[in-house]
Amino acid sequence: MTQVPTIGEPTPASGGFCPPAYGERSLSDIVPAVAAALGSPLAPAPGAAVPTDRLQLPDASSYVVFLIDGLGARLLERYAEAAPYLASLLVGSPRATATVPSTTSTSLTSLGTGLTPGGHGLVGFTTRVPGTDELLNALLWDVDIDPVQWQPHPTAFTRLQNAGVRVSVVNKREFDGSGLTVAAHRGADYVGVDRVGERIAAVVECSAPRPSLTYVYDGDLDWTGHRWGVASSEWLQQLAMIDHEAEQLREALPADRRMVVIADHGMVDVPASDRIDVSVQDHLHSGVALVGGEARFRHLYCVGGAVDDVVATWREELGARADVLTRAEAVQRGWFGRVDPSVLPRIGDVVVACRDHTAVLASEHFPYEAKLIGMHGSLTADEMLIPVLVD
Repeated sequence: MTQVPTIGEPTPASGGFCPPAYGERSLSDIVPAVAAALGSPLAPAPGAAVPTDRLQLPDASSYVVFLIDGLGARLLERYAEAAPYLASLLVGSPRATATVPSTTSTSLTSLGTGLTPGGHGLVGFTTRVPGTDELLNALLWDVDIDPVQWQPHPTAFTRLQNAGVRVSVVNKREFDGSGLTVAAHRGADYVGVDRVGERIAAVVECSAPRPSLTYVYDGDLDWTGHRWGVASSEWLQQLAMIDHEAEQLREALPADRRMVVIADHGMVDVPASDRIDVSVQDHLHSGVALVGGEARFRHLYCVGGAVDDVVATWREELGARADVLTRAEAVQRGWFGRVDPSVLPRIGDVVVACRDHTAVLASEHFPYEAKLIGMHGSLTADEMLIPVLVD
């Protein structure tokens, strides 16, 4: 087991939110850190955070990056007994942060591009297509938007491939060529797999060339947490299965290949008593033309001149349960990193980041949200802090 210094770890700020550690220890810093460890450092990309105390990883000629969707650092620490292999890597390992919002589409794009959300433009689960009344669902990519136009920057995967590093993505066959895959991970060789056995075999094969970076994804823990909650026996059983898969993968890899296990975000359970449904609160609709984002992090797109009234109404309704900010205030806080002008209108005129276990549902437009127990998207430490486990 390799121990990595924990100096400079992101910590929650006063008030309980954990700000993103862009340029230091965030998902946008993982691939640049791997590139440096491979001996093929990447120059900062346009729109990337300026490096400060950037994450450092041990040198190797072959790296496997295993992303477990939904495995927050605090969840792994809390339920370490269910994941003895992964928990054994916690000692001496750093923690990093997800993006804002702490959601899969945004985080995976920051990982693959090396850019902050304000640079790559996937600033939420659902966001307004500027100039329209349509929302882009960044997971399903359910509108007629060219992902290369939406995210036009060369990915970090592309840049590494061009530098002579073999870059492979090992993921489900159904995601090959999807809008999110093209936006976030284009430039890598895609290997479609659907079962754990073929996933491990594919990673072993893809990681053989030198130098190489192999990215592999597993989304089952996140799905289980959404459906059953992170305090459920179902989730703990799934965590144990993921732990076994990670250990099997490490055992299948030759000793000179490094594996780093990360996540895209954590998760919190939201009880019925902490749910507010916009669809049955008429006063919360006043001045709001379109509701986007997700239940833990809402983007509100306002009618002309209504921003101040919307902020006042939502702050009065939610009080200490959420931070209700104008777009300018959220950008000023650095939540999205440096924001490209073309990306600004994709961010809500007002953004709502929930605290504690609060969720703001919009059941009329997103009925599935009412069925979820585990949620993510906001800036609490349980959602933002992710492990960086090197073996």
